Amino acid sequence: MARRAASILHVDLDAFYASVEQVRRPELAGKPVAVGGGVVLAASYEARRFGVHSAMPLGRARRLCPGLIVVGGSFGDYASVSDEVFDLCERFTPLVEQISIDEAFLDVSGAGRLFGDPVAIGHEIRREVRRVTGLAISVGVASTKFLAKVASRVAKPDGLLLVPAGGEIGFLHPLPVQLLWGVGPVTAARLRDMGIRSVGELAAAPASTLAARLGPGAGHHLHALAWNRDPRPVVLARRAGSVGAQRTFGRDVTDPAVHRKVMVGLADRVGSRLRAAGRAGRVVTATVRFADFVTVTRRKTLRLPVATTEALFRTGHHLTATALADVGAGRGVRLLGISVSGLERTRWLQLELPLELEVAGQDWVASAASAERQRLDAAVDGLRLRFGKRSVGPASLLLDASAGVPDEFGDLAIPVAERRLLRQPGGGDRPRG
Repeated sequence: MARRAASILHVDLDAFYASVEQVRRPELAGKPVAVGGGVVLAASYEARRFGVHSAMPLGRARRLCPGLIVVGGSFGDYASVSDEVFDLCERFTPLVEQISIDEAFLDVSGAGRLFGDPVAIGHEIRREVRRVTGLAISVGVASTKFLAKVASRVAKPDGLLLVPAGGEIGFLHPLPVQLLWGVGPVTAARLRDMGIRSVGELAAAPASTLAARLGPGAGHHLHALAWNRDPRPVVLARRAGSVGAQRTFGRDVTDPAVHRKVMVGLADRVGSRLRAAGRAGRVVTATVRFADFVTVTRRKTLRLPVATTEALFRTGHHLTATALADVGAGRGVRLLGISVSGLERTRWLQLELPLELEVAGQDWVASAASAERQRLDAAVDGLRLRFGKRSVGPASLLLDASAGVPDEFGDLAIPVAERRLLRQPGGGDRPRG
């Protein structure tokens, strides 16, 4: 097998939300800062030294770090700074794949003549990001996306690390297994029970054994990563062709009531974003991922485009239930998602009809109830625009005491192409034809 050059960069802004707050407010520089409300959404490195981390209840964070400074979050600023940083990256290569608001992969294999070798490009990106935004960004350079991401994690904070071609296994195998994608606390504990703590020990274990203990998806996935097998290329960000949302659970969830409640929230988020963009879609896809990384999708193409929360929930819930009945067999769920594609620009949405007829394959006929749902959604959208996203909504969500993450924070996870589309006046480009 031909040796691949170390020409993939993973760039990752350090402690992004907290760092933006420290740049905006110089008096916070060098101090322990947490962004959040009821829970910590992000923590500066100064706060992390005390054990403060994301998803931690704020009360516990204050006990660990008595001098902790808590700020509410400048969500609009985070998106603007992110766009500024990754627009800068595109000056060095058009092959930029942004995977979240604060990290991206770059393929710089064709940029050598203009900007130098990959390490030189990484250093220049770090200098430019610091100059333009005041933020620190860590860079990993390697032959695969997976290893570049691991390298950037090892380089943090505010560093650059090259894994040279031919030195991948020597770098990777001494590392703890927690640095592999997909190894959380539960999987790490299972691996420890098997006597596996390092990536090298994982690589030495038979893939069949890992599959038997962790599940076939997770076992083979982790064994491949332990040998740096990751053929994925850097993929250009494409124009948003769908609008979606997903929820990841920190544990296996088998309760159908929880699945239903989560789908209500996902449909609410997707529907409001569709309506804000003046879009509706005919293809609804539900995604279910299990603890062993096996992912199942179910899709339904509707006769007419939909954008109401009720229609999206009922379709998504039906598809999720179908997926669980087909392959779930009592297995715990780790992720639920819903997306809408086949988008159409529409100022006046088509009337939706009783969903049970559509799901059952019957004709879609006119319905006064669908018009009422559209008027209800329009009223809810207007109230949220005026009073905030949590001012009104489904009772099961508003009354959920565990909902400590602001909607604005969740919206930062929207895929970049979609986020840029939704920020454009009128929801994007004018319709063709």
